[in-house]
Amino acid sequence: MARFTRENLALAEEIIGRYPRPRSATIPLLHLAQQQDGYVTEDAMRQIAELVGSTPAEVIGTSSFYEMLKPHPVGRYLVNGCTDIACMLVGGQELLEHAEATLGITAGSTTEDGAFTLEDVECIAACTEGPCLQANYRYFTNLTTEDLDSLLDDLRAGRLADEVPDHGTVARIRQHIPADRAAGPSLPEGGTEPAWMATDAERERS
Repeated sequence: MARFTRENLALAEEIIGRYPRPRSATIPLLHLAQQQDGYVTEDAMRQIAELVGSTPAEVIGTSSFYEMLKPHPVGRYLVNGCTDIACMLVGGQELLEHAEATLGITAGSTTEDGAFTLEDVECIAACTEGPCLQANYRYFTNLTTEDLDSLLDDLRAGRLADEVPDHGTVARIRQHIPADRAAGPSLPEGGTEPAWMATDAERERS
């Protein structure tokens, strides 16, 4: 699916309703689109623009700023191997090269079966636990090449499904506020909005 399914469209509208300004829901909706399809499709970005009252260019600009939001298909498991200085000094580069040899791809590529995308990344903020990597942004630290082999085998076999969900799933439990419990979004009483938050019509009136 390129655009939201009926269920996700209802969820998108619920998410938008939490914010004083619909545009504030752009990033949560981008994550929702990625969870649905594994990446953020162009049609999804157009639909998000329609839903929040912005332009596709603005949605693309927001999405492209964040490394976690992918504008193209990636594997079921996105493996980020850190080769920044702290990890490199304890074998991070060798670990990445071992992953390339094991998977039969180079960093930046996806295996033919679509199971793994491998990326060479800079610091992932686990410098005292290197060498480390992330699988769908879940951390695995102090790895040896044997540990990496076991991890890849476990991921491929689905033995870590409870720990590492498919790419795009940010959280397993999604916030839901029943309609009868929602306080309703509102701007600070008596506050003055920054100009960049105002609509074109509001700017013309001011």
